[in-house]
Amino acid sequence: MSDAIAEAYQLFIDGEFVQAAAGETRETIDPATGETLATAAEAGAADVDRAVEAASEAQAEWEAMSPGKRGRIVSQLGELIAEHSDELAELESRDQGKPLTQAHHDVSGAARFFEYYGGAVDKLEGRTAPTGDGKLAFTERTPYGVSGQIVPWNFPFNLTARGVAPALAAGNSVVVKAAPTTPLTAIRLAELGKEAGLPDGVLNVLTGGGEPGAALSEHEDVDVLTFTGSVPTGQAVMESAAKTITPVTLELGGKNASIVTPEADLGSAVFWTSLGIFTNAGQICSAADRAVVHESIYDDFVDAIVDRAESYDLGPGVEDPGMGPLNYEEHYESVLEYIDVGVKEGATLVTGGEPADRDGFFVEPTVFTDVEPDMRIAQEEIFGPVLTVIPYSDPEEAIRIANGVEYGLTGGVFSQDIDEALSLARDVDAGTVFINEWFGDGVETPFGGTKKSGIGREKGMEALDSYLQTQSITVNIDN
Repeated sequence: MSDAIAEAYQLFIDGEFVQAAAGETRETIDPATGETLATAAEAGAADVDRAVEAASEAQAEWEAMSPGKRGRIVSQLGELIAEHSDELAELESRDQGKPLTQAHHDVSGAARFFEYYGGAVDKLEGRTAPTGDGKLAFTERTPYGVSGQIVPWNFPFNLTARGVAPALAAGNSVVVKAAPTTPLTAIRLAELGKEAGLPDGVLNVLTGGGEPGAALSEHEDVDVLTFTGSVPTGQAVMESAAKTITPVTLELGGKNASIVTPEADLGSAVFWTSLGIFTNAGQICSAADRAVVHESIYDDFVDAIVDRAESYDLGPGVEDPGMGPLNYEEHYESVLEYIDVGVKEGATLVTGGEPADRDGFFVEPTVFTDVEPDMRIAQEEIFGPVLTVIPYSDPEEAIRIANGVEYGLTGGVFSQDIDEALSLARDVDAGTVFINEWFGDGVETPFGGTKKSGIGREKGMEALDSYLQTQSITVNIDN
């Protein structure tokens, strides 16, 4: 076992590592082997109470800190992440399963979140409002208080940073509930936060299963909630938050369409679409799940995308293969079940579709053709390396297919005709649309969905709106 991984991990509450109140632990499994990687403390409701209390007590000091100092601490955490990038990438790769190169990319992105929002701290300005003679009216932007954040297992380190960085920059304290199957890098982030100068209690990390997540989402002393994950769990978080009138930001699922027009550069469209569906073994809400391809180039696209799918080598993430395993056994079984559903629905399985002949949770890159838009494999989020290729005859049909799902997270258009590309992109009902690329967004660009893909926006300056309230102050100056 690598020196980067300890045998056991504890909760991080009020600036120190502590055991769970009940003394329970949970195994985290190496998805490349199916064997135990480490154990992590299993938090319960009592541990959530401890963490929220610590965050509540620390929040006032953190909010009152000068913007310059708070910004430097947030930025320093980004610098520490960059300094420890090799360690963090290996930890992420072993715990989540993704190839090491992808893990390094995620870690680099996490560092960038803290750099970006650290630089924004002293620029969170209010405004004056015109009220006529005799009054002065102005606004201030103030933090909510305690930010509860429930993060997923597909990009555990990067998405933890995506929420924690703007929350801290805005002056909130944070309680993170790490995903049960991928807790290790979130714990390490809390440790680096203390080293960067975060006051005790400002950043707390809990590990465990569903109990701490539910307790956090319904806690009356949590002032704002951020959740990334499935639609059913997001709905449960909203229901819990409604009891305490707690605002929520939700980034949920996707069933995203890559529209490939006759004017597309076919090689580029195939490259980006394959990257969009096979990166991280397809375990991405913004994956290119559906290729909606014009009938005149459909066969050529299928031949090329199948060649790319069959070129991927599979292996443990730390060996840096083309594609790693799925994260855990139940999800692995779910993806295989969806592949069986596709075959039974009458779609043609042209490549992949089988578990790899090795230990761990590996599924081959998979491509279906002869897919009808209303098939389950074209409607439901599979969250695996499974691409459905659907033909279309005219732009109106392409948009009907692209928008004909309950999700609206991302989409893509491939065309060398910029007028056509922009026209189609504007008609795609999604929070983010890529043109002639996939995963083209960065920390600077807001990200979030329409329909059942979520509420609110992460990233960009818009993310700060999830962690700031506006207070209006009016002064009578007419004596």
